[in-house]
Amino acid sequence: MQHTPASAPVKGRLARHWRFMRKWLTPGLGVKRWVILLSLGIVGISLAFAHLFWEIARDNPASPLVQFLTMQYLPPYARIVAGVVVGLAAIAIAIMELNRSILAPLARGRGEALVDVVYSHNKRQRGLRVVALGGGTGLPVVLRSLKPQTRNLTAIVTMADDGGSSGKLRQELGVQPPGDLRNNVVALAGDEDLMAQLMQYRFEQGALEGHSLGNLFLSALADITGSMDRALAEVGKVLAIEGQVLPSTTRDVQLVAEIRSEDGKSLRRIEGESNIPKAGGQIVRVLLSPENVAAYPDSIRAILSADLIVIGPGSLFTSILPNLLVNGIAEAIRASHAPRIYVCNIAAQAGETEGFGVADHVLALERHVGRGVFDVVLANNAYPTLNAGVNTHYVAPAPPDHEIRSRYLVHEADLTDLARPWRHNPAKLARAITEAVALRQSTANGAELVASMFSTQEHRL
Repeated sequence: MQHTPASAPVKGRLARHWRFMRKWLTPGLGVKRWVILLSLGIVGISLAFAHLFWEIARDNPASPLVQFLTMQYLPPYARIVAGVVVGLAAIAIAIMELNRSILAPLARGRGEALVDVVYSHNKRQRGLRVVALGGGTGLPVVLRSLKPQTRNLTAIVTMADDGGSSGKLRQELGVQPPGDLRNNVVALAGDEDLMAQLMQYRFEQGALEGHSLGNLFLSALADITGSMDRALAEVGKVLAIEGQVLPSTTRDVQLVAEIRSEDGKSLRRIEGESNIPKAGGQIVRVLLSPENVAAYPDSIRAILSADLIVIGPGSLFTSILPNLLVNGIAEAIRASHAPRIYVCNIAAQAGETEGFGVADHVLALERHVGRGVFDVVLANNAYPTLNAGVNTHYVAPAPPDHEIRSRYLVHEADLTDLARPWRHNPAKLARAITEAVALRQSTANGAELVASMFSTQEHRL
């Protein structure tokens, strides 16, 4: 039968309603069991009223009220059908109106239907436990890329930052550097709206010039609560973050670099994370001062319970290694049976990795923390033309016969953000991590692990 133009909108509405109901009935959503319980309760009350009416009708069979309420004016089977239809209609209308009156405001601010909010929340609540390590601008990109898939995100952030607003607050107030912590808290915010923008607001003049409001807020909260980790927990509640941000250590640490002079004849020792990229020369080694700082216990626990560990992207010597050099971090990652992915930078960083390719990044990590910290290397293989005046050099891929390819699964993909080709695009990065994890998993259980978080790709990469 051909559908007339008038019937097409009706068919479309029916299809939408069916998709709406099917989503509510998704297994594991935690709705059907309560609908069944509600229905059983209604049935119980209905039976009680039916018994009451039966008792009344037995004593007063000729009462007009009894005749009306028990629908004696209808044939027996018609009474049953009418009662079911009226009851179902009343339940449906009541649920829709309750949804509109009580629950809809929870979803209105997000511009989504309530069923979509519940469905998305449930899906992400059951997502993989992902731990991401790094700092700077790279780690927030990872968090934004995986946030649509899981709420079980943990960011472990370097505490060696001593530049800019963080450095000033660290020196003047004795607090842990809040800058990288703030950036990752904002990245995990349920909705990066006005409150998140407020945390990133930076004063441009006066006594507070150079400070961000978020840094000041975290520093004040650390003083009130007694520690930065407690401050992070509290600010996470304010921003309704979907995950947690943890310091790699709660100790006061400095990053120290040994740098070979440009003529290659001498080594210099440079102290301070912000001073290292400006020193010139080749970085031979970085270390923490003091060296044997203990890791934050919650960070170790998060790593050991992770289903997926992502290291990077970020400044190799000043963001990634300061995490891995903390006593216990690399050891915990090695002990994990989860897929462990190193996300290599797209572009070389002036003062740190000039002239580095993917293999140079991997070998530098091995020199500092040994092998076995990651088993997959995720590298970019797209090199868009840069605008004139942009001084950026892309990181070259590892040659097909390079030694690192015998030790690691090297997965290459287009990771570039077209607006800023030297940075990772969150959607492309999420897709590439999906592919890398799928390649890493070879067992049936591994396939289920990937499917539990990534397979549907409903956030439209």
